[in-house]
Parts: sequence; C-alpha cells; structure tokens
Amino acid sequence: MGKLVIVGTVAFDAIETPFGKTDKILGGAATFIGLSASHFNVDAAAVSVVGGDFPQEYLDLLSERHIDISGIEIIKEGKTFFWSGRYHNDMNSRDTITTELNTLADFNPVVPENYRDAEVVMLGNLHPLVQLSVLEQMEVKPKLVILDTMNFWMDCALDELHHVITKVDVITINDEEARQLTGEYSLLVAARKIHEMGPKYVVIKKGEHGALLFNDDNVFYAPALPLEEVFDPTGAGDTFAGGFAGYIAKTGDTSFENMKNAVIYGSTLASFCVEKFGTERMQSLTEGEVNKRLMQFKSLTQFEIELA
Repeated sequence: MGKLVIVGTVAFDAIETPFGKTDKILGGAATFIGLSASHFNVDAAAVSVVGGDFPQEYLDLLSERHIDISGIEIIKEGKTFFWSGRYHNDMNSRDTITTELNTLADFNPVVPENYRDAEVVMLGNLHPLVQLSVLEQMEVKPKLVILDTMNFWMDCALDELHHVITKVDVITINDEEARQLTGEYSLLVAARKIHEMGPKYVVIKKGEHGALLFNDDNVFYAPALPLEEVFDPTGAGDTFAGGFAGYIAKTGDTSFENMKNAVIYGSTLASFCVEKFGTERMQSLTEGEVNKRLMQFKSLTQFEIELA
C-alpha cells in the first residue's frame, strides 16, 4: 500500500442550488479528495490550514477515515477559509458570492516527516507557489505527482502555474480551463499542448459529460453516469481527483491502462458526491454501493459488435 499526500483546502462552504441551500458546512478540496481516497484504504495525509473556528468533529471525521491530520495546521486566533456560491438551473454554471481566504492567505504547508517519501502526491487546487513548496519538501521523488488547478490561477499567477506544471506527471482540469490554458478550442490540440508543458498524462473533466484521459497518442473517454438528480456539484471534481489518486496509490501502477481504471473509479465516486449537499453523501458511502455502481458503469460502456 502506497503513501498519498493530499494538499488543498479544508474549509467551510455555503451553497445554494435549485434544490435548496445550506449554511456553513464542511468543504474544501483536501476534504473531498481525502474522503474519496479513503475508500482505497491507502496511507494518506492531508496538508492544509484551518482556524480556531473549525469544529473538532470535522477533524475527527477525517481521522476516522484513516487520514493523517498532523499536517493540518490550526491557527487558533484565525478563521477558516470560507466560500459561498449559487448554482444556476443547469447546475453547470455558478456565481461566487463570497470568498474569504482567512488563514489560507498566509498558508505555508508543512508535509509531515513520515510522508516526505510518499509515492503519490495530489496537489489540490491552491496557489501554484504553495503547490511547488510541497514538492520541494519531498525527500524522495514521488512515483506520481497529480496537479489540479483552475482558471483563477491562470488569470492571476500564470507564470507560477506554468512552472509547477513542468514538475508534475498528471494534470486534471476542466474543458474550459484546458482551452484557456492553451488558447485552443479543440481538446485534442489542447491536450497535446499541455503535454508539451510537462505532464505525461492529461485528464480533462467535462462535468456531466464525463472525462477524457490523454497520454501521447492514446485517448480514453469515460462518460458520466446518468443520474436522476444532482443536488450539489461543488465537490465533484475533487472527489474525482481523490478517487483517481487513491486508486493509483493503492495499485502502484502508473501505466495508461491502469489510469483508465483510475478515471472510472474517480467518475464513480464523483457520481455519489453530487447526490447530496457538501460531504454528506461521501460520509455515508459504503463499499457495496461503490461496487454496484462500478458494475453500472461497466454495463453502460461495454458492448460487443459484429461488423456488417
């Protein structure tokens, strides 16, 4: 079983969708990534920062999922990162209402000593310089470094983002971000340009339309599982990344063929995340439910054909 380092926000979210709204609830990239990766029983550590207002029960939740929280700094006099947003009726677009960086504004991540030899590093969506500082703390070159980012950093820290991209093996971004990063509308061309920046593998997420995996001339497409209801897509991308990273950490296999399985596992776990607000669905998710949905994915995507 490989070690997995997860870097990202542990935060509060307040969400409004056509199905309802929440007050402050547990959120953050590292939270969703960690809960998702915990389904693979890997030796994982979360690296983040919270304020004195962060409930102990949320930290206990992560610990109970066997996620090492010694890398989560608690600044007693500080406040935890907070984001609030409102989703439109199509659930694909949203408006950010509030972003309060709070303790995240001066975050200097510290990777726990016993995780500086981790085989897999999952760099959740944060400032590229924070992501880079984590890589610089690794005492052994990781077998796989996965980077998640967003258009915000392309707008305000593009040079730093380009630098950290040269250091990673896998990048996961959505289709809009891939187009912005490369200036190319075709996702095939965009993936090729991102390859040239450094990453060996490019994962382009397309929300309800699935995900694409690129490696040189190889392309794999995983559809999203059709769902009757989508309550809250906030953590779906991070849950996907957690499933992807967790599966790779468990299997230790970084081949293109195994990456396909990682994409399917990530998509499967993300399909549960959106069924309730925040982390609620991920907290109650069982292995049996995951396996049942994996079989649904299999029947959705496999077929035999006789050529006419």
